[in-house]
Amino acid sequence: MAVYTQVSAEALTRFLERYDHGALVSAKGIAEGVQNSNYLVDTDAGRFILTLYEERTETADLPFFLALLDHLAADGNPVPRALPDRGGAAIQALEGRPACLIEFLNGVSVSHPTPAQAHAAGAALGQLHASLAGFAQTRANPLGADRWRTMLAQCGRAIDVIEAGFHDRVAEALDAVLAAWPRDLPVAAIHSDLFPDNVLMLGDRVTGLIDFYFACTDIRAYDLAVMHTAWAFDARGDGYDAAVGNALVAGYETRFPLSYAERAALPVLAQGACLRFLLTRAWDWLNTPADALVTRKDPLAYWRRLRSYQSRNLFA
Repeated sequence: MAVYTQVSAEALTRFLERYDHGALVSAKGIAEGVQNSNYLVDTDAGRFILTLYEERTETADLPFFLALLDHLAADGNPVPRALPDRGGAAIQALEGRPACLIEFLNGVSVSHPTPAQAHAAGAALGQLHASLAGFAQTRANPLGADRWRTMLAQCGRAIDVIEAGFHDRVAEALDAVLAAWPRDLPVAAIHSDLFPDNVLMLGDRVTGLIDFYFACTDIRAYDLAVMHTAWAFDARGDGYDAAVGNALVAGYETRFPLSYAERAALPVLAQGACLRFLLTRAWDWLNTPADALVTRKDPLAYWRRLRSYQSRNLFA
């Protein structure tokens, strides 16, 4: 989550008049994340999330995201649905952007997950995958493996300002990962961004899975690999916590067992996940507007993770 588009109190008041969810009391921008603009909105009837969809989110993709959330919610998954206005419309316009008023879920995201929390989060992802086995809609992954060379080219040699010689080292790692990339694993709808800040918890219990705006159709086990890269390392990407990483995979398998081929592919899938987040972080590092209320994230943290996956099998 982040704030790129500012919303005036007057515009938000008029926006809320379309709903039966009370009058505006307060609104606060949420700085975390990189995809869209988000506000925590309190009315005299409750608390909500307001999301304005920025240029990285295609308006044509919104029906896919909302249908996916409705499907998951109907199967008992703790996900936030977009709320319809009095006329039944969930997608609105606000400050020149498509916008939705979204359910607020209780819970907090953990900065330093314990093995018990990782086990619960892994189980939540496994349940999500079990539920999505019956979801028919598809969306190509705009940040999938077939796009990584283009993403590096878009960053170009400017990426070397992050670290000298970085472009060539990333290109070499990318060649190796793409040469080993699996082509015959099961494909399904996935979250593809289930970082700790997208999982809400109360104690060791998952109360919310949020921020589905990278959701797409891709290798299902890649979703678990993405989660492993995000949960099992410290913020710098230096320290690997084997107890957390193992608990995450074990929790997942309580709800959705991995095949032999999927488990064998996890090391290269995790390396690919590291490259995907390294490249998008590098692009944002180079291009984030100076006045945006958003926290830039260090691309090198994912380079360090990649080196760990290259040096040993963290899924053994």
